[in-house]
Amino acid sequence: MARERTRLGRRAGVLVAATAALALLGTAPAAAGAGAPTAAKPHGHDVSSHQERVDWPAARSKGARFVYIKATESTDYRNPYFSQQYNGAREAGLVRGAYHFARPDKSSGAKQAAYFVRHGGGWRADGWTLPPALDLEYNPYDKKHKCYGMGRKRMVRWIRSFSNEVRRRTGRRPVIYTTTPWWELCTGNSRAFTGNPLWIARHGTSRPGKLPGGWQYWTIWQYGTEGRLPGDQNLFNGSTSRLRTLARGR
Repeated sequence: MARERTRLGRRAGVLVAATAALALLGTAPAAAGAGAPTAAKPHGHDVSSHQERVDWPAARSKGARFVYIKATESTDYRNPYFSQQYNGAREAGLVRGAYHFARPDKSSGAKQAAYFVRHGGGWRADGWTLPPALDLEYNPYDKKHKCYGMGRKRMVRWIRSFSNEVRRRTGRRPVIYTTTPWWELCTGNSRAFTGNPLWIARHGTSRPGKLPGGWQYWTIWQYGTEGRLPGDQNLFNGSTSRLRTLARGR
């Protein structure tokens, strides 16, 4: 995923559903050797203000079936293109959802969750709205403090606070976007969030690889930063009908 406030580069991400939820969705692990660009699963992407005014009909014609759109960061930033991107994706027939870029060093998880939900991070059981997503990755503003200056236990508490507040306000646990190295370093490989869908980021490989924190399955895999779709390239671990089922909250 791309950041708005700095041009330092791109991010990585995570998404996995709880074992029971994934069993319901039928999202078993991808077959060995199933490369993301050729796998028979719905392709999607994620965008932010870097992509500005996206041509959504063109994205759909190139194979996009779902998209995550950056809505907020901390409690003082909103994507200025969010409305065009979010509404335009829906009008073009894409299942879409919103994500929040976490800044654990700035305020509590609950405060950031409330800000996120107020500014695009809501959810409706309409079959077109994916669960809200939380983007957790290395601190892009201070490379010396990759985990935002927080110890592992404190980071787990912050994520739990965010997740609980999103669930209280929307009825859905947020999807968690992360990488296995970040999760291991910053949470101690916590197993406390296997009830949240997992969006795993691992680029340049033919499979997502080792999953963090006790998750048994991935729900979305971000496999690259460049491709035929605007923004980062993603794959959903299931059929198109299962994607819609996830959006309906079942």
